[in-house]
Amino acid sequence: MTEPVSLSFASFDAEALAQAEGRIALLVEAEGRLGAEARRIDALTRKAVSRLLASPGWAKAKVGEATLLSFPAGLTAEGLVVVKVPKKPTEAEARKAGGAIARMRGKGPLTVVAGTFARPEDLAMAIGLRAYDFAEHKTAPREEGGHVTVLVADPEAVRSRAAPFEAVASGVVLARDLVSEPANVLTTTEFARRLEALRETGLEVEVLEEEELERQGMRLLLAVGQGSESPSKVVVMRWNGGGEEKPFALVGKGVVFDTGGISMKPAAGMEDMTMDMGGAAVVAGVMQTLALRRAHANVVGLVGLVENMPSGNATRPGDVVRSMKGDTVEIINTDAEGRLVLADLLWYAQERFQPTGIINLATLTGAIIVALGHENAGVFSNDEALADALLAAARTEGESAWRMPMGEAYDAMLKSRIADMKNVGGRDGGSITAAQFIKRFIKDGTPWCHIDIAGVASVKSDTTLAPKGATGWGVMALNRLIADRYEAKA
Repeated sequence: MTEPVSLSFASFDAEALAQAEGRIALLVEAEGRLGAEARRIDALTRKAVSRLLASPGWAKAKVGEATLLSFPAGLTAEGLVVVKVPKKPTEAEARKAGGAIARMRGKGPLTVVAGTFARPEDLAMAIGLRAYDFAEHKTAPREEGGHVTVLVADPEAVRSRAAPFEAVASGVVLARDLVSEPANVLTTTEFARRLEALRETGLEVEVLEEEELERQGMRLLLAVGQGSESPSKVVVMRWNGGGEEKPFALVGKGVVFDTGGISMKPAAGMEDMTMDMGGAAVVAGVMQTLALRRAHANVVGLVGLVENMPSGNATRPGDVVRSMKGDTVEIINTDAEGRLVLADLLWYAQERFQPTGIINLATLTGAIIVALGHENAGVFSNDEALADALLAAARTEGESAWRMPMGEAYDAMLKSRIADMKNVGGRDGGSITAAQFIKRFIKDGTPWCHIDIAGVASVKSDTTLAPKGATGWGVMALNRLIADRYEAKA
């Protein structure tokens, strides 16, 4: 696992700061008023900070943006990063400032002068997340980014408040690492092994092998992976922190590589299909977070691990397969495989655990990218309260999501001549018909949300909290949802 940036909290010491190496970051309120620590730095740098605040560039800078002063006089540090922040920052504003600092942190140690900044925990978490660098397969010696020290008024209090944030960041990093791994490394077997290692956090982890999946009747899931030499698996992770009540369920699609099967994808861009297990990665990240912060909730996470490959044994277009539920599915397109994995997995989760609600995540359709681009995940639901709570949690955490429509009119597009349903409904409304397909495997009365993360699981450009590549989208939002809606308050 990628090691998160090393973070610590300490008190302000002007003499030590003057000798600090690497870079120093200073938070200054948008109005330009300098606190005691900032005034000391301004004096050390011969009013360099004051001159910056009086410049047109500072007036034009947006809240959360940073300016680098190189080789400031009076400081050993090779750079002073001045960040514009509001007097009373929101979580999003604090994290934007942290992301800006991380982008300018340089190669050596970083000292952040936060003083009485209201949200140092959010700031620190953002620095750690934005500094993420997956370099597992690079042979060149890795350049160390150095330690990050955040100077605050009360280090012990901040350190205590930061513990849950560290758990969240750890879950995000796990999800990013899993998405970033190439498919020849992260096989279904290796994926399951890494999830088994989460037992060290206190999670109960169970791996169901193909023989058990056959016995349970998960033929749709097995049909996706039958063309691959990698065995299909289901991993069940349980966190029991909430007493005797039924658990909330998280379900993730874990296609470790998706060629499209017999309905082969074009060669261009197929290398990106190493991220088609993004839903399973997010579920793993959330479960680790809950365990690390000892959440007062019962949550079960289930992931279906398969590889979709063409071979003489692969599922063919036109095949009819019976689901665990008992419904038959005519497989028109073998590249619409994620919904098949989810169908059996969702039914199994309901049969075994009778959850109070379910959220499934999947990099499911290119259609959701056409609809929402790479800015929002698509949310589909049969329950207004759960959908509203999920969207509110995502909004709070800065993980953008958009509610998508559903309706019986779309079901007609899934009608099959020879089976109970088809697995695709054509190009029109492709993300919606996929959600309608999945909904058929949700029992009446079970609150459910389907999140299509195809556009947000891995991106081609930097974001506030992530470099380009895997984002870990959903770990923060789902952890927040569980904390706000399902966690017993101590």
